[in-house]
Amino acid sequence: MASAVRSSRVGQRSVPLTWALRLLVIGYLLMLVLWPTWFVVQHTFAHGLQGIRTALADPDVQSSLALTAKISVISVLINLVFGVGMSLLLVRYDFPCKRLLSAFIDLPLAVSPIVVGLALVLVYNGRYGWFGPWLEAHGMQVIFAVPGMVMATCFVSLPLIIREVVPVLEEAGDDQEQAARSLGANSWQAFWRVTLPGIRWAIVYGVVLSLARSLGEFGAVKVVAGNVSGQSQVATVLVQQKYQNFEQETAYSVSFMLAFAAVLCLVVVALLRPKTPKEN
Repeated sequence: MASAVRSSRVGQRSVPLTWALRLLVIGYLLMLVLWPTWFVVQHTFAHGLQGIRTALADPDVQSSLALTAKISVISVLINLVFGVGMSLLLVRYDFPCKRLLSAFIDLPLAVSPIVVGLALVLVYNGRYGWFGPWLEAHGMQVIFAVPGMVMATCFVSLPLIIREVVPVLEEAGDDQEQAARSLGANSWQAFWRVTLPGIRWAIVYGVVLSLARSLGEFGAVKVVAGNVSGQSQVATVLVQQKYQNFEQETAYSVSFMLAFAAVLCLVVVALLRPKTPKEN
């Protein structure tokens, strides 16, 4: 009886605390995410769709959006291949320095993108980089060109796919793969028919997060890009340039388009994802 009374009192005290924590979290998200996003949306549509139309009619905006989409798609495809491969390597195999490799994969999450861009310049710059003179002698330009921007984007977004796939692989184990091999399937067949179906939604989430990160990358790409309007300027850098040139309406419109594309990807995945038994 006494324990029941104490439990009831604890439950009564926890209700106000629970609501206080909820309000704190909602307030934090409101100030950090929702309010700034709403500010951009409000200024984008202050004159209806005129801001979007004006932005899309600008040749610089068209070029920057096309270049951003191109770099993002290439980066996501590269990260998809290497991300799934690294995930299988980390989960299915034991080798020296395995933990060190896992730590290096998280490096892009800890290092400033500006540092990443500077490191790429020091390595691949045509005049002073380690490999720059050799690449320049063979007619290949990395820095201030699309390859450098792709490399920078791949670096900052690679962990997003790996960190989605690795937990799913660890939870699934390799029993089904071993059973498939015992029935005569080779490694490639076991991957396509057993492993890949089990991790497909983890891959989808990783790809969507990687795409959203690639669309919004600014620091690393700005360092390695030529930033020439209409040629080598990505959308995020164009937003900064337009805002500083007092073309705020265009800057807000391009920012909204980038954010809308990222949110749309997340919404589509959420709608297509099959429900788990707990959600039914």
